[in-house]
Amino acid sequence: MSDQRHSIAQAVSLEGIGLHLGRACRLTFRPAEAGTGVVFRRVDLSGEPSIPARADFAVLSDRRTQLGSGPAALHTVEHVLAAVAAQDIDDLVIEMDGPEPPILDGSAAPYFDALGRAGIADRGGAVQYLAVTRPMSVKCGESTYEVLPAPSLSLKVTIDFPHPLIGRQTLDMGVTRDSFARELAGARTFGFTREVEMLSRMGLIRGASTANALVLDDTGLVDAELRWADEFVRHKTMDCVGDLALAGARVRARVIAIKPSHRGTVTLVQQMVTQASREGESRMLGIEDIMKVLPHRYPFLLVDRVLEMEPRKRIVGIKNVTMNEPFFQGHFPGHPVMPGVLIVEAMAQVGGMLLMGAVEDPENKIVYFMSLDNVKWRKPVRPGDQLRCELEMIQIRGRVCKMRGLAKVEGDLVCEADMAAMVVDR
Repeated sequence: MSDQRHSIAQAVSLEGIGLHLGRACRLTFRPAEAGTGVVFRRVDLSGEPSIPARADFAVLSDRRTQLGSGPAALHTVEHVLAAVAAQDIDDLVIEMDGPEPPILDGSAAPYFDALGRAGIADRGGAVQYLAVTRPMSVKCGESTYEVLPAPSLSLKVTIDFPHPLIGRQTLDMGVTRDSFARELAGARTFGFTREVEMLSRMGLIRGASTANALVLDDTGLVDAELRWADEFVRHKTMDCVGDLALAGARVRARVIAIKPSHRGTVTLVQQMVTQASREGESRMLGIEDIMKVLPHRYPFLLVDRVLEMEPRKRIVGIKNVTMNEPFFQGHFPGHPVMPGVLIVEAMAQVGGMLLMGAVEDPENKIVYFMSLDNVKWRKPVRPGDQLRCELEMIQIRGRVCKMRGLAKVEGDLVCEADMAAMVVDR
């Protein structure tokens, strides 16, 4: 997978009726700035409320993936999200004039193809990954999951239905843009005639038909032909890709799922995000990543690692202070103390990472700091200390932002400042 953030080059729309609610909807994919993430917007409602495509906004539901609740809720978004994730798109606005995306032919292919026609466009800033660093397992009803560390996303999905056309099916594959297009995108949703009455009482499948779903009676398919003999497990695998997209980042993990469900996979993602948050791995950037964004070099690069980053919100970075720092030769001989102005500079560089993560084409941009206010130094920083810089975005308008910065050593505050900065062309 590419380490470049992606959006789309131009808007593209699709329309039709929703699978479960049966209401007409026009869906439009729109380009978004770096750091936006994937966000749904209900353009049919007053104020056009938005809901980020993240697990913390997901509502555990049966038969579909739901974001939010109440009148602004979004239903059955898994096919859309699977296509977005498979195209490696990080920043996107998805406008809808109804509560449920069009089901179209029952697969993710129309969405995947539409995004391809819109063109994949590079964006600035660092790609966010959800990297699993230790094994974990989740059980939710009949659904069981085992997750292992891996350099990229791979899935092994097993389903088991007591039906002559399905039975037990397993699919094991690495998920890339090409493999998704070839093996998963066209796999259609499916259901059973014996469940129609029950699902109708639940207010579901109001828009379902043999034109947008594989319908099975007791012996076989009703008015349809399979695209693959194992199309059923392929569709369930595609659903998993869509639900895993609720991580809000590109997932690096080996996921082994037995009888997966939307409720189960959303639960899995929530636990993966929680684990990654505790370990600080989901937002960690190494020095190679930092040097792709910041123009600073020796002896003036004062950020060694980014531990956490929430685009447009906050960032935490560290500087390991050693006796080898060139400024200790003269500041001061026999009594080495890090110059206060360089502590502020380290905070500013960490803040620059946060600001550059919200702009396009960062390699051709540079951050200029415009003002420093309320600067206070509390304690000296000496060789052997690890300087932890915590920056919070207070306000951002276009290329100009205001940030609040704190620098700490072993939890003790050593410096604080209010900063204003702007991004300009190099």
